[in-house]
Amino acid sequence: MTRLTVNNEAVEYRLAPETPLLWALRDASNLTGTKYGCGTGSCGACTVDVDGRAVRSCQVTLAAAEGTFVTTIEGLSRDRTHPVQLALLAENVSQCGFCVPGIVMAAAVLLRRDPMPSEEAIAAAITNVCRCGIYPRLTAAIRRAGRAIRGEERLPTGARPGIEPAGAARQVPALDPRAR
Repeated sequence: MTRLTVNNEAVEYRLAPETPLLWALRDASNLTGTKYGCGTGSCGACTVDVDGRAVRSCQVTLAAAEGTFVTTIEGLSRDRTHPVQLALLAENVSQCGFCVPGIVMAAAVLLRRDPMPSEEAIAAAITNVCRCGIYPRLTAAIRRAGRAIRGEERLPTGARPGIEPAGAARQVPALDPRAR
């Protein structure tokens, strides 16, 4: 059994220690926002925050994750109001959206460490692959999220179609404590 903290909740996985963290999160915890892309750590779709580091969860075994604190896209902001999420919406970054959870997690880790990153720092930290080519808008959004984190800008929190921010957790079964 492997014990770790996922989205601020203690979790005990009864899976083989060599199981990739990605599959424990997706299959055992139903946290499907962490995407399977390449399985080799190259694309970044499976990026999560492990003890304050952006980590490709397909490359980390449960044994290696023992005792860590893991935050997935579902745990980043229950009401979807993290500055990175809002900035990506405000800058119309998303296209197909498949890569976005991993990018959001990598950007959130970067901005926690450096709320005023240069374009070079952003390029170095966000190595995630996006086939839609969102990179220019992504860089602008990350810089905008940094301004919001520093208190220099307020980001719009417009209603999403069909989902009110206060009800976002109810829309994701893995975030609803009553579903357990």
